[in-house]
Amino acid sequence: MKIRKILHMDLDAFFCSVEELRNPSLKGKAFAVGGQPGTRGVISTASYAARKFGIHSAMPTGRALKLCPGLILVSSFHSEYAEMSKKVMQIVGDFSPLVEILSIDEAFLDVSDLPDTPLQIARHLQSRINRETQLPCSIGGATNMLVAKIANDYGKHLHKDPTPPNAITIVEPGTEASFLAPLPIDALWGVGPKTAERMTTLHIHTIGDLAKRSMDEMIRLFGQSGCDLLERAKGIDTREIQVEHEAKSISQETTFDNDTADEEYLLKTIRRLSANVGTQLRKQEITAKTIRIKIRWASFETHTRQLALTYPTDRDSVITAAAIDLFHKIWSKGKKVRLIGVGAAQFTREAIQLNLLEKTDDREERLLRSVDELRERFGKQILIRGFDLPEVKNNHTL
Repeated sequence: MKIRKILHMDLDAFFCSVEELRNPSLKGKAFAVGGQPGTRGVISTASYAARKFGIHSAMPTGRALKLCPGLILVSSFHSEYAEMSKKVMQIVGDFSPLVEILSIDEAFLDVSDLPDTPLQIARHLQSRINRETQLPCSIGGATNMLVAKIANDYGKHLHKDPTPPNAITIVEPGTEASFLAPLPIDALWGVGPKTAERMTTLHIHTIGDLAKRSMDEMIRLFGQSGCDLLERAKGIDTREIQVEHEAKSISQETTFDNDTADEEYLLKTIRRLSANVGTQLRKQEITAKTIRIKIRWASFETHTRQLALTYPTDRDSVITAAAIDLFHKIWSKGKKVRLIGVGAAQFTREAIQLNLLEKTDDREERLLRSVDELRERFGKQILIRGFDLPEVKNNHTL
């Protein structure tokens, strides 16, 4: 039986690394990409110098500035991040056709058919990414995806300098269980805070502690998931690389600088988010059968609602109408909102069907695609919707 060779590639502090290329004066400094002072924003990515202060992604900006008063905040440039990610993934694709892209800065690749060792392949891959994009990346390698990912996290964690780790960590075949054994239990996939807390009460502190338990005991304590956790603790993972990874949902959301109960402003925001979702659907040439809305109150209590459409859609007007309908079912006048989001799910590539009572012309579809094309070529600001103008009231949407 051929031994599999799986690599996990992760770009180190990706957004910050791109910003250092844009502005070399940031190199070595404590800075973060994300929310600006005085806002409700959160940190997207922190430089390794900033991480020394305890700053991490998803941390509220205010908290980050308290930990590091001199923290430099940088606005994000997602178009450039996407472009750099594309270049990296093209390099990854040169090594194997079996690539599973997990996110903008992370991917698995199966290099089992290459004659070199995982370490040699990892060094070659890292060298090309460093040289051709000037971006640091860390790589983990093993006989399966689970151990390769944990190996990469482990290698990055060992790096203590305020610089990108650019690490390579390879777990040799047959040593998976012994590599995992001393690691804390929360390093294992599927062990969140609550599960880790419960395992602590059972005197399971490391992955090795878990691996020693019997299958019957784990099933009795955790049900079927106990079986899965025990296999993972022993370094067993038979999953294959999923080359075509279809998104399960598309969503857009925004957190307001100040909680608001302004209905007109909330509806304007829903229209803008709905239009952005429509743009993403058309870009991927898919339609959605379900529209969702998400609302977070000032108390941080969060509610979601969804609506199944009669026909799948990628049209802004349909998405907007469904989202507003859902909004009115959740919101009551005077209720302050902290965050609002619009999403689409249950994708299909079916053509849009029109109600028999509707006109069957495709003027709206042609208009939307023309707008999408102009924005793709010249930027989002080339055309601004009426409801995005600051002091113009306009009830018409594209």
